Amino acid sequence: MVSTKNEGLLVGDLYAMQRANGDVFGLEDHGRFRVPLFHSSHDAMMARLRNLGMQLFKPVTLDARLLKEIVPVGDAADLDFWLVNDPLVNLNHGQLIEYAQLVQLMHRPIELQMVPRDGNSLDIPIRTTRPQGKAA
Repeated sequence: MVSTKNEGLLVGDLYAMQRANGDVFGLEDHGRFRVPLFHSSHDAMMARLRNLGMQLFKPVTLDARLLKEIVPVGDAADLDFWLVNDPLVNLNHGQLIEYAQLVQLMHRPIELQMVPRDGNSLDIPIRTTRPQGKAA
C-alpha cells in the first residue's frame, strides 16, 4: 500500500480513465471534481467493470501532458485526485493525492538502471526514479 507521503510512487505508475475524445473520467463530490487514479491499467479496467459510467473510458498513463489537460494552468481549486485502493470494492475507498504532490512527482529525476536479461549480463534498461535530495 502507498504511504500518505507517497514514497516510492511514480507518476508513470498511475492511471486515469480517458475517452477517445480526450475527456477524463471524474466524479462530482460535494461540488468538487474528483479524478480517480489507479495503481495499474488492470485496476482501472476492473473498476470499469463495476462502474457503468466508465464503460467508454480506457486506462491511460498519467503524465505531464495529461495532467496539464486535466488541470488548467494554476486552477486546481475544485479538483481532487483520488488514488483508488481497491477497484473491486468502491471508487470512494482510497486516498487523496494533492495536485502539488503530483507535480512534485512529475519533476523527479528519472534515470535508467541496467538489469540482467538472462542473469549473466546487464543490458536491459529500466526506468527508475532517484529519491529527491540523495546523490546517485
